[in-house]
Formats: sequence, structure tokens, C-alpha cells
Amino acid sequence: MLMGDLGCNRVVVTGLGCVSPIGNDVKVFWQNLIAGKHGFGEITKFDAAGLRTTIAAEVKDFHPEDYIDKSDIRKTDLYAQYALAAAAQAIEDSGIIDRIEPHRIGVYVGSGTGGISTFISETCKMMSVGPDRISPFFIPMMIANMASALIAMKYNARGPNLPVVSACATSTHSIGEAFRAIKYGHADAIIAGGAEASINPLALGGFINCMALSTSNDPDNSSIPFDNRRSGFVLGEGAGILVLENYEHALRRNADIYCEICGYGNTCDAYHITAPHPEAIGGAEMIRLAMDESGLQGDENLYINPHGTSTPMNDKAETRAIKRVFGDIAYRIPISSTKSMTGHMLGAAGGIEAIAAVKVLETGMIPPTLGYQEPDPDCDLDYVPNTARKQDINKALSISLGFGGHNAGIVFCQ
Repeated sequence: MLMGDLGCNRVVVTGLGCVSPIGNDVKVFWQNLIAGKHGFGEITKFDAAGLRTTIAAEVKDFHPEDYIDKSDIRKTDLYAQYALAAAAQAIEDSGIIDRIEPHRIGVYVGSGTGGISTFISETCKMMSVGPDRISPFFIPMMIANMASALIAMKYNARGPNLPVVSACATSTHSIGEAFRAIKYGHADAIIAGGAEASINPLALGGFINCMALSTSNDPDNSSIPFDNRRSGFVLGEGAGILVLENYEHALRRNADIYCEICGYGNTCDAYHITAPHPEAIGGAEMIRLAMDESGLQGDENLYINPHGTSTPMNDKAETRAIKRVFGDIAYRIPISSTKSMTGHMLGAAGGIEAIAAVKVLETGMIPPTLGYQEPDPDCDLDYVPNTARKQDINKALSISLGFGGHNAGIVFCQ
């Protein structure tokens, strides 16, 4: 592992947890990712007949009662249920509870849309029977900070608490800001990531009308990042949570360490509400910042998990950003978009993709970019098409880009 900066703490990953369209724990998620199994299918949460998009990447067989008291389930939006489940897994994996002072452990768990399903159901209730029948839990269930608060309450985490909201960059910003907080001594551990549950008619209709979703309703050819046929993303849901910890603290309690976080980049395009900058100026600067802080070089031992949404503009701009930073070396770096299997989990995307990056370091297996058939001249890097690859990897960069021009990246290293 790399040595931290003088006077700064090193930060490591000691716990992982997830709920996803391809598995509701890290073991199953990773097995399906390496096997190239996607989670796309016809929407079952509501009747999508008549909509231009009728498929999504839904979480299957999720049982909130495994993680939450039954009396609390009806008072908790689904996005927060996903967050609590993933956090419980990560915390159990880390073994940190009862091994840390409550004021030295924090929670940085965000969401792009928060309790949007609760918002819809209570709005419908107001319109049909009046405002007097709105649930007293409406506001706590809807607001995007509640997952972070509920996790803190459950585990008596009284340290810093920061629920980031930066659209599709939410989880990566949450993990990056948690890294900084531990690096500079504000906490010894932070539960970090994001959660989302936005597969509903309102969100789907909004994404359809802003031309973001795939126009293919063929599950095998819908989320196809970097392919010339790509037309948009598939809406996903779930949560990805990591436990970050001060390296010395982890050593003292003899924790199992997955890897180290070595760098973090955070910029804004300041260009457009939905489109990335066509010259990828902000995205490239974010990558430079993350790599510079890590002190690492780009080469064939670096893996990149890109934002890789399968939208025409994103994949082209992101490829350009990688080339701007790494030059000719970019062609030797393996890159794979796991959204080709999970879909776009919005505020949870960076969390689940950070887990994928950590598992690449742990196993030396690179998941594929599924569905890649037709090369795009503007996307001409090594996207690890269709089949997982065994390769020596000792550093990984996870990238997230959000509406509004938000760019975030994290570098993990062994």
C-alpha cells in the first residue's frame, strides 16, 4: 500500500454491502457480474404498457424485514430500506461496531431522488381524499437525508453525517468526502455510499421525456455502453455501501482490509443541466486530480470503472476525458461499464461501482462490458467486451458523472 501524505491518515476499505438488480449481497452481485448476467426485464412494479420504455433493472426478492423491524417498514421509503440493508451487510463485514467510539464513526449516505415513491403516493392521496389524510411520516420518508440518519440511529454513529445529493455522482462524492474526512482526522470510520428507488411512472416518464433512457425494449440489447448502437440507459435501483476506516485504527483492531483509497477528484463542468461538456474538460480535470492525489500512474495495471451510461453523449465524452488524461496509455487500460448489467442506479451507482472496483483489486478479475457488438469510432478504448478477463490489477479508478455537470472519481489501490 502507498504511504499517506505527511500528517494525514491513510484510509482503507474494511466493509462492503449491496442491494442490486443482480444480487442482494456482495457475493451474489460479484458472481453475476463476472458471469456477465444482467438484471434487465419487463417492469413489474407498475403497468408500463403504453410507455416508450417498458424495461428496467429492478431489485428482486428483497425482504426488508431481514434488516428492519416490521413496525418500521411502513414508515421507511424503499430507498432507505435498501440503504439500511446494504449498510447492515457492510458493517457486519467490517466488524467495526463495538470496536469504535460512537463520536468517531460517521455516515455519508446520499440519494439522488430520495423518497420519490413516497412523494408520489402521498400526492395521489392528497388529490383523492385531501391533505388531512397525508401520512405524518411523509416528510421524514421523502427527504434525501433520512437514509443517512436512520443508519446513524441504528448504529449509534454520532460522528460526522453528510448525505450528499449530486444526482448520479452522489455515491462517489459521498465516498470521496468520507475519505477526506478520515484523511484529515475528523473521524476514524465512515459508512459511505448511496441508495435509490426510483422505478415508478413519474421518474420513468421524466427520464423518457428528457431522452435519457434506452429506446430498445430488448433486455439483451438495451444497456450497451460504448457500443455504436447505444441509445440511453436502463433505469436501475438499489444501494452500495462501503465502510471506510483509518488505516491505523483498522490495524489496531486486526480488521480485514480490502484495499486503500488513495485519491479523490471533484469538479463541475459548469456547462449544461444534463449534457456533459463535449470536450470533457471537467471530467478530465477530475481524473487528473484523483490520480495526482494518489501518486499513481496510468498503465495496464490500472482498471477503470467508468460512468458508462450507454447514452450517446456520455460515453463519447468520457472516452475523451480518459484520453485527455492518459494519452496513448489510455489504449492499454482495461475499462468496463458494469451498468451493462446493473443498469443506471442513479445515486446508488457510484457505490455499487466502487464495490466492483474493490473486488477487481481483490480477485484480479475484470467484469465485462456486456452487449458490446458494434464499435463506435469515437469510443475506441479497451472496454473488456462481453467476457470477464483475468489480469494483474493493483489500482482502480471509479468514475461517476451527474446531471448538472458534477464529476467525481475515486482511486483505490493495493
